[in-house]
Amino acid sequence: QVQLVESGGGLVQAGGSLRLSCAASGGTLSRHTMGWFRQVPGKEREFVAQINLSNGYRYYADSVKGRFTISRDNVENTVYLQMDSLKPEDTADYFCAAKLGNVLGQLSRYTNDYWGQGTQVTVSS
Repeated sequence: QVQLVESGGGLVQAGGSLRLSCAASGGTLSRHTMGWFRQVPGKEREFVAQINLSNGYRYYADSVKGRFTISRDNVENTVYLQMDSLKPEDTADYFCAAKLGNVLGQLSRYTNDYWGQGTQVTVSS
């Protein structure tokens, strides 16, 4: 059983940056496609970014493309989301997700094997 713990959220002004981390225990992330999702209260959880097993494939939602960067450190068993040029509409709870194997196409919010508990990001205008 893999446990995922996110950290790095907080309050930042528009145009600023944050780096989210997702640390895994109880298993190795190197066997999982990893992703980040976000959710605003009252709305569905939405895909943000993913990175596959070999680090060769990354996919981003159009709303964050060019501003966010996902990366992974399989030695540290950690996945990161570097968020730059933040906007107020990026305000949400951010969740780390893991899906065993190499996922072709975009991760779904319905089929991931593991989720973290979330970390809150607030971007002030």
